[in-house]
Amino acid sequence: MRALVYDKYTTDDDFSKILKIKDIPEPTPKSDEVIFRVKAAALNYDDIWGMRGKPLAIPLPHISGTDASGEVIAVGNDVKNIKVGDRIVSHGNMSCRVCKACTSGKEFDCRMRRIWGFETGPLWGGYCEVTHLPEVNVVKIPDGVSYDDAAAASMTLLTSWHMLVGRAKIQPGQLVLIMGGSSGVGNYGIQIAKLFGCTIIATASPDKLDKLIELGADYAVNHRNKDWYKEVRSIAKNIPKPYGDVPGVDVIFEHIGGSHWNKELTLLKYGATIVTTGATTGYDVKTDLRHIFFKGINILGSTQGTRAELEQGLYWMSKGKIKSIIDSVYTLENAAEAHTKMLKGNGLFGKILMKP
Repeated sequence: MRALVYDKYTTDDDFSKILKIKDIPEPTPKSDEVIFRVKAAALNYDDIWGMRGKPLAIPLPHISGTDASGEVIAVGNDVKNIKVGDRIVSHGNMSCRVCKACTSGKEFDCRMRRIWGFETGPLWGGYCEVTHLPEVNVVKIPDGVSYDDAAAASMTLLTSWHMLVGRAKIQPGQLVLIMGGSSGVGNYGIQIAKLFGCTIIATASPDKLDKLIELGADYAVNHRNKDWYKEVRSIAKNIPKPYGDVPGVDVIFEHIGGSHWNKELTLLKYGATIVTTGATTGYDVKTDLRHIFFKGINILGSTQGTRAELEQGLYWMSKGKIKSIIDSVYTLENAAEAHTKMLKGNGLFGKILMKP
């Protein structure tokens, strides 16, 4: 079968130098595994980290791809709930399933956790024609959800749902600030907050603000403006709060990091919450602790989520309450171009898919 493979890391982000289409053997299922023909796979920033070999030196030769959807073509002898012909999507959070964290419903805290298609291998990911996963790491795609929509949602919808629902525990009537609303997680963050009856301020570059409003944001702010946070504060002060509550931002959905971090902290009201993942513009931030202890701010880290949370998100997608925003679709042969587009982000709105 055809697969997108690299056997060395990039030193200059020229992905065309390392990404190659190779012919490798099709997998056969272990007793607990399902084999599926890949219909679509979505790009994630961990693809770039993998090709750089930083922050983790991932196994080589490597096949990336954490988010893959497809049709089941074979199952192992011990597989109970998945059958040949089922439409499934990957749940890329691979945990041990037996430790204290896993058995208490916190598989994302498992010390043995690995991200499929990023930390797994050699030659084990979703950017290929046929791939394999344990039964516990696949979810059936509900009726009304396409292969493309499911692949786009796999990690990104899961991450957004876990951040807002699992960690921040958003409530109706709250004011939620979605940073980077034009990204994959930002797109889903807006829709999840809207599903929960929140008022939403979302940020993006100026050419994408109208799309944020179309997606469900109540206000859209240009975060390229150095005083973007002042605009957010002004909006927050003028939003009427129910039951006489103090105006201000209740929850910040943060995945940018970098120079925005301290500005975000200034926007939170007393007792408010910031939930963070990713830090795509830089993780080495400075924190003014006064904003934290004086206002009693809750800082929550978040990564991935549970299989059940992915199923919850897909359920609401099947009901038409959440949709995947797909920016573009590439073939495996054009993978270098696709990853360069994701890295640069110029004009990018939503998820990038690849198809074998």
